[in-house]
Amino acid sequence: MGINNKKSIVMKENIILVKTFEFSVEVSKLVVLLRKKGDSIISKQLLRSATSIGANVQEATAAISKKDFILKMSIASKEARESAYWIRLLNTSKYVDLDYTSYLELNDELIKILTAILKTAQSNQNARK
Repeated sequence: MGINNKKSIVMKENIILVKTFEFSVEVSKLVVLLRKKGDSIISKQLLRSATSIGANVQEATAAISKKDFILKMSIASKEARESAYWIRLLNTSKYVDLDYTSYLELNDELIKILTAILKTAQSNQNARK
């Protein structure tokens, strides 16, 4: 891997670290609001999955191998998709009537970034075989 490719991956990792942390903070605030309005079940699931995204990305930065990196990023991607499910459920059910658009947009952005990181990492891993 050349220097430019290493810089590219580091930059992507920094972006995803920042965005997943920001998403966790925003969802944490949403969960507080949801709980004040009477929800405890869906908000608990959402908080767990949303904060797990960033935790797995953080772990990926200390991966002991490319395979470990891909595994942690794959888990982060799955958690992002689960978070999207819970947000869509809240939005559609109107159980707690709020505007969830910005959360859905942030979540979709995370999924796109994670997908791109995974494709690059898997491509690089396959190229070495």
